[in-house]
Amino acid sequence: MAKTITLEFEKPIAELEAKIDEMRSFGGVDLSVQIKELEQKVEDLREDIYQNLTRWQRVQLARHPLRPITNNYIENIFDDFIELHGDRKFRDDPAIMAGMAKFEGQAVMLVGHQKGKDTKSNLYRNFGMPNPEGYRKAQRLFKLAEKFGHPIITFLDTQGAYPGIEAEERGQAQAIADNLLVMAKLKVPIIIINIGEGASGGAIGIGVGDRILMLENAWYSVIAPESCSSILWRSWDYKEQAAEALKLTAPDLLKFGIIDEIIPEPVGGAHRDPEAIYQTLRTQIKKELAMLGKKSIKKLLSERRAKFMGMGVWEEL
Repeated sequence: MAKTITLEFEKPIAELEAKIDEMRSFGGVDLSVQIKELEQKVEDLREDIYQNLTRWQRVQLARHPLRPITNNYIENIFDDFIELHGDRKFRDDPAIMAGMAKFEGQAVMLVGHQKGKDTKSNLYRNFGMPNPEGYRKAQRLFKLAEKFGHPIITFLDTQGAYPGIEAEERGQAQAIADNLLVMAKLKVPIIIINIGEGASGGAIGIGVGDRILMLENAWYSVIAPESCSSILWRSWDYKEQAAEALKLTAPDLLKFGIIDEIIPEPVGGAHRDPEAIYQTLRTQIKKELAMLGKKSIKKLLSERRAKFMGMGVWEEL
């Protein structure tokens, strides 16, 4: 039986599903009509809940333990992936997965934050929080992609760059800043895909590109809601209010012009039907590569610069 994890706001659905399973187990009694009515009630309730999620509930979905992560997308969308390691200065960083692959016969460079699926793998991956060597590895491979003219696709999914003392000693801020500068000037198409969490410089360190896509239940912000709550209210108890104030969901960011397009997820989140989200993203990547491939390098760089220079700009009347 597949593992199931129920979030707090999903409990009414889980209770009805449990009741349906119980009714099906009754012997000698025909409850097909009642079961069908309850199944319809479950579908209606599920649609109502997921169409009216709060910002904090979307953050919870983005963190769902069963949600597909970078290596799942690489395995199910791309072919012939060859992982590349190390920054050639210190060591490899497992929190950043990167390498070359093929997408429908076209060579591409893939870089993404990599979380784990259990305690052991999360410790190995540092919970998807990169050290400076992770960003330097990414930069090395960005330049390699530019050398061979391969498009770059990055997957954002981190609660932030690792904030430990040793990371700061090895130049965390400088590593991220260098990546921003390098990515802004790369002479190849760059597609950014936020598949889950996108926090602060930890996300944007591999997040400068020509097209920024975001899954429906992902979030993207300068700070995580809990950290924001801790700073403003001196407590994590106000994380829901912080999430509302941060306006960190895909619809918010599309409205603000931070992202270019929202990728729809199956009802209930990407983990409910991974194959569906893989197919949706495969179709979207094909469209994006075709569109970017028609543009000259000069136009790509000009539009990329304009995109990021225009973020956060407003007028006072």
